Amino acid sequence: MAEENKEKTTAEETVEEKKETTGKKDRKKQSKTTSEIENLKKELEQKSDLLARTAAEFDNFKKRTEREKSGIAEYAKASVIKKLLPVIDNIERAGAVDKDNPDYIKGIEMIIKQFVSLAETLEIVEIGEVGEKFDPNFHDAVMHIEDENLGENEIAQVLQKGYKLGDTVIRPAMVQVAN
Repeated sequence: MAEENKEKTTAEETVEEKKETTGKKDRKKQSKTTSEIENLKKELEQKSDLLARTAAEFDNFKKRTEREKSGIAEYAKASVIKKLLPVIDNIERAGAVDKDNPDYIKGIEMIIKQFVSLAETLEIVEIGEVGEKFDPNFHDAVMHIEDENLGENEIAQVLQKGYKLGDTVIRPAMVQVAN
């Protein structure tokens, strides 16, 4: 019996040792997992912070770009208006003159020349001429006539001049189209 007790005790000690070893391994594993979780949490925090900063920078960029675009548009408008002011001044002077005066018509003609010169300076081009082919990108057809002397979809009359700046149509020409 003493031998049986000895064997039991040895067996129990072996089981206890195995439990301790397993417990140590579990604690190491648990410790390792906890540190991995902590590292992942830190990394997630850093990435979240980076994302928040990037979003804020992008928002600031959008606002700054919008302000700059608005400023450029305002500057462009002011530049054009500054060039228009002499024409407006001359129109006001013409309005103050006696309409029966022969210089009145001369003054109006000079204002028209001044405006045409300004349009050329701003690179504004007239569009829509009699005899041109109708193009819906540049012309608004408001009337249609049958005329044997004119070709198919040919402009017969320009009712209101059109204008473009570069490739941008400012105002399409209002035209009468034949056939």
